[in-house]
Amino acid sequence: MARKISFDAPLEETQPQEAPTRAAAAHPARPLLGLDRPIKQSSALGAISQSLGDISERVKRAEQIEQKLVAGQTVVEIDPDLIDASFVPDRMDATPEQNAAFREMIREHGQNVPILVRPKTPERFEVAFGHRRLRAARELGIKVRAVVRDLTDEQLVIAQGQENSGRTDLTFIERARFAARLEDRKFSREIIMASLNVDKAALSRLIAIATRVPGALIDAIGPAPGFGRVRWQELTELLDVDDNRARARAIVAEPSFGDLDTDKRFQTLYDRLRVREARLRPETWNAEDGTRVARIMRTGKKLTLTFDDRVVPQFGDFVAERLQLLYEEYKANGDRGS
Repeated sequence: MARKISFDAPLEETQPQEAPTRAAAAHPARPLLGLDRPIKQSSALGAISQSLGDISERVKRAEQIEQKLVAGQTVVEIDPDLIDASFVPDRMDATPEQNAAFREMIREHGQNVPILVRPKTPERFEVAFGHRRLRAARELGIKVRAVVRDLTDEQLVIAQGQENSGRTDLTFIERARFAARLEDRKFSREIIMASLNVDKAALSRLIAIATRVPGALIDAIGPAPGFGRVRWQELTELLDVDDNRARARAIVAEPSFGDLDTDKRFQTLYDRLRVREARLRPETWNAEDGTRVARIMRTGKKLTLTFDDRVVPQFGDFVAERLQLLYEEYKANGDRGS
């Protein structure tokens, strides 16, 4: 089956101009900056950023854009059914309402920005970024505008991550999970840092949280755009307390939990685990001489005494041997539980 694509004109051919002089062709102008300094022709965009050194960030970005204009980008229209999702998902499922709103925006205004895909087989493609635009085109029954490039796995995830780094709607936990999935697939930390545009410390925090929070809980909560690293870190610490992981699984399984929006799901789970943590916080009983003799843990209708032999050797055994006497004294003074 042949690919169902049709070609638009390359960007540099959309507005015909007079043939440039030999000097102008050798040293094209830089219209984005309004400068006459020529662009150095290069087959690799990466060489540009290395050559600029201490030039401003604005100049770097303009140089990259202008290199693309010099090289030209061919935009094609492809049947969405011929395009598969990226092999590393980076975004959690949006709500039906969000999908519908985005689809209607594409229907009304069209697809202004092409997606990026790579050839996967002679008949199919794989998307690097633009999953929502691809979904909208598929649901509208129209072709999707795309740039096709031969990309390695590393180039694909870097393009995918960097495109999303500029977006405001990719949440902290989506970024964290994307980082963890890349590491699971044995990508180097350098590739993952380049993909997400983060340093080593920030990447370590992302991966730590994504791996310590069970995937089923993340799926149940959803993207939670209202909560960033600090709150997810706090939730991670709450899950490490006693049987809170089992309790969390029970909470998210409640029918009413799924009826909440994603931010409320996060807050509900956080609040319920935090209340329990406050109740479970042990109390320390000190003797009059200041010795920390015992720890008292209250759990519902249960109370647990813990004695540390390193602090008061064998005091726990001493108390255990006198439980009958203590019980008789308790009964003699009246059953306080009645």
